[in-house]
Amino acid sequence: MAIANRVESVVGTKEDAGSKIMRHAGLLSGQLQQLRTRMYPPKSEKALRPFLTNEVSKLTSIPDSTLKLMSTEGRGPVPSRLENNHRVYTLAQINELRELFAKQKPAEALRFLPRRRAGEHLQVLAIANFKGGSAKTTTCVHLSHYLALHGYRVLALDLDPQASLSALFGAQPEIDVGPNETIYAALRYDEAERRPIRDIIRRTYFEGIDLIPGNLEVMEYEHETPRVLANKSRSGAIFFERLKLALAEVEADYDVVILDTPPSLGFLTLSAMYAATSMIITVHPAMLDVASMSQFLLMMGDLISVLNESGAQLDQDFIRYLVTRHDPNDAPQSQVVAMLRHLFGSDVLLPTAIESTAVEAAGLAKRSIYELELGQIGRETHKRAREAVDAVNEAIVRLINDSWGRT
Repeated sequence: MAIANRVESVVGTKEDAGSKIMRHAGLLSGQLQQLRTRMYPPKSEKALRPFLTNEVSKLTSIPDSTLKLMSTEGRGPVPSRLENNHRVYTLAQINELRELFAKQKPAEALRFLPRRRAGEHLQVLAIANFKGGSAKTTTCVHLSHYLALHGYRVLALDLDPQASLSALFGAQPEIDVGPNETIYAALRYDEAERRPIRDIIRRTYFEGIDLIPGNLEVMEYEHETPRVLANKSRSGAIFFERLKLALAEVEADYDVVILDTPPSLGFLTLSAMYAATSMIITVHPAMLDVASMSQFLLMMGDLISVLNESGAQLDQDFIRYLVTRHDPNDAPQSQVVAMLRHLFGSDVLLPTAIESTAVEAAGLAKRSIYELELGQIGRETHKRAREAVDAVNEAIVRLINDSWGRT
């Protein structure tokens, strides 16, 4: 001990834990900002790649030959040309094509423009799990992108203080998201500071997707709600209704709202569960993760009981389990997946989110598999990953369409 004290007197006062953590946080935040600046220079913004004619045909079901004929005749949106003279369309132009064909062929309008119609409720889909590494945010971003690519209007809502979803949409939480710019601004109990939800919604670079970003500020709701509940004289004590009521203000603007929930079962998660019309629970097929999910379900059951005692009823269209980071060639994983299917039957989605180097490579570049262009990774690797991600998203979209009563 005497030696340690002499060393401290030579090198200076020992740094306390709080100061060290704050210093490390500052160092890491600065490094991330440098990396972001290199990837996206200050005056540039994240942009979505254009789409080749054959991709547009697959997304819209408009034949490739029809698209080429329209381009030649000067009908519809005018595509750009690549150096190899191939035609490419922006997603905004793809949506123009959808609206054009929906008007020309009203009997087939839903095939071209699948937005919800009168009488179809806003679908609020919560992606949930409190175990890290379950690919919750990856699921959110890929589903958001898939829906937008197919013509749906999407609101992505980041309820996670870690704000990974926001970062994937180009909003660095500690740099680009200021005070009172998260969902907390619309949920807070201080009426003087509370903002309409429409004021905090941001357009993103991805046509058809708007974002409510997150950062550490969303944790204020977890701290403030207990104080309000303890103060019986204050209004707004029915905390779990606030998110649902806020979303109702912009219901007409969207087809699907995707909630990236926090990795905990607190007041925000309860609010998300109450607001949600459906839920996807992500699970990595390993026994530790399944054991964690068991605890998650038990706790969630208790929380639902609390809601029921408060007079709230959860009326969800569907709850499904999605197996993520799945290696079909891994025997122990296959046993876990088989067990889940035996226990929960069709509540486990048939397609699984395959573990893929393509998805990992996209994530490192803060992109989804849909944003990667052919040539950035191996063709076969890209194809397998895209097919697996598409299969998962198609299954979820079928559930959404079923909830709307569509055949």
